[in-house]
Amino acid sequence: MQLFLYILGGLILIFVISQIIGKLATIPCPAWLAWIVNQDNPFFKNYQTASILNCLALQEGMQVLDFGCGAGRLTIPLAKAVGKQGKVTAADIQTAMLAKVQAKAKREQVDNIEYVHTAAGEGKLAKNTYDRALLVTVLGEVPDKLALLREIYDSLKPQGWLCLTEVIADPHFQWQKGVIKLAEQAGFNERARFGNGLSYTLLFEKAELG
Repeated sequence: MQLFLYILGGLILIFVISQIIGKLATIPCPAWLAWIVNQDNPFFKNYQTASILNCLALQEGMQVLDFGCGAGRLTIPLAKAVGKQGKVTAADIQTAMLAKVQAKAKREQVDNIEYVHTAAGEGKLAKNTYDRALLVTVLGEVPDKLALLREIYDSLKPQGWLCLTEVIADPHFQWQKGVIKLAEQAGFNERARFGNGLSYTLLFEKAELG
């Protein structure tokens, strides 16, 4: 019981510190904290890897963009899900994070991942390429959120999906109403919602061209 209280107290302390840091600056999670963001949070079901992948209806051969991939918590499972004929693009502003993904992919013998060092709005994403795109607790770290959503919209194939996840424990948490408004401004149509107001996943679809 005492050990449980210590662990709980430590988690609460980390949460409080992260919230303070998040309110002071819009910065991505530093690479030295990758061990935290690389874990499935047991308190938020929709944030867990299996739940996110279940939302995506992935098929072999698909191309997937994991924007703000961090240390690859989702990148590796995504790459396995789309198979050898598919491809995952791991995009992140931090080279140290991309290096962690590469090391993990090498250990698990996953070789259908490409790595893109980029910030939002740099124009490094291929257009009309991806079947699925993910933004998992990333949007709040980006100063120009609408520009990022428009860039991802352009990178998706017609009828491609954007999967966007937010949890209140993240220091850059974004409220659902504001996210939906921004996504609609970028051209997306809302497809589905999972979770609740404090922990949710939204699916958006790119309208068919024509």
